[in-house]
Amino acid sequence: MSFTTREPTTPRLNRTELAVPGSQTHFFEKAAASDADIVFLDLEDAVAPDEKTQARKNIIQALNDIDWSHKTISVRINSLDTHYMYRDVVDVVEQAGQHIDLIMVPKIGTAADVYAVDMLLTQIEQAKGFGKRIGLEHVIETALGMQNVTEIATASIRNESLHFGVADYAASTHARTTTIGGVNRDYAVLTDPLADGSRDVHWGDMWHYAMSRLVVACRANGLRPVDGPYGNFSDEEGLVAATRRAATLGFEGKWAIHPNQIATINKVMNPSAEELRDANRILEAMAAAEAQGRGAVSLDGRLIDRVSIRQAEVLLAKAKQLE
Repeated sequence: MSFTTREPTTPRLNRTELAVPGSQTHFFEKAAASDADIVFLDLEDAVAPDEKTQARKNIIQALNDIDWSHKTISVRINSLDTHYMYRDVVDVVEQAGQHIDLIMVPKIGTAADVYAVDMLLTQIEQAKGFGKRIGLEHVIETALGMQNVTEIATASIRNESLHFGVADYAASTHARTTTIGGVNRDYAVLTDPLADGSRDVHWGDMWHYAMSRLVVACRANGLRPVDGPYGNFSDEEGLVAATRRAATLGFEGKWAIHPNQIATINKVMNPSAEELRDANRILEAMAAAEAQGRGAVSLDGRLIDRVSIRQAEVLLAKAKQLE
């Protein structure tokens, strides 16, 4: 391991992050009672421009009136290039900051953007005498943000997570797609012609680089990587596949844009009984090997060594967190 290490951020369960528009007040109580780990009350994309002021008031009232004690609560503010952003931070945090765990910053582009929000939060917390520090989660959803993702990850001690905003990222990079997440039949390769002249088509994952890049920036700096939305909320099979892909790459969780997605995402993000059994067998086998003075051993025909221990411990730590 390198002598340079990064301390992990505040530990939070972050399998599902439920999006709730600030203009849709009838969803607030349901969100508080849901099985989502984190609820983010949204002032940005899900709220029309002429409803943003009222949505801000709705969120302040909901934060103060509803029992959110069993939830981690985030508020997604508007982006820094709008005139809504400063009032989002000042009004919501001054009037309900004691009930907020996180502020979600959309379309983050540079480390300076992080500094701007951090500065506002610091001054408000000092002025109001809050006894806690509100964390930051940033949505990487532009080419600029992806270019600067490492600098963004290290820009503030408040940083807790980075999220992949696939739809805006697609627009920013001029990707030829109109779906929110998922796959695209045009992102594919052809095999060489077979003997009969036919060719197979193999679809690819057009988001693989961006998602992997975000995971690396997070894990190198102690943050949680969180995958964004899967837009077709009537396609459970597609949601399962997208969530498995994210979990396999190392993501901590995924957005839910509809309450029906929560149970599916939680289930897929939880380590399975089989995975936990295999992890425990690895630890047992390695303990026996080390007792015999060996640093590696064969288990089920596969080589395992001290790296296998670290992989197994990651899964078991997740299970312990769930408990």
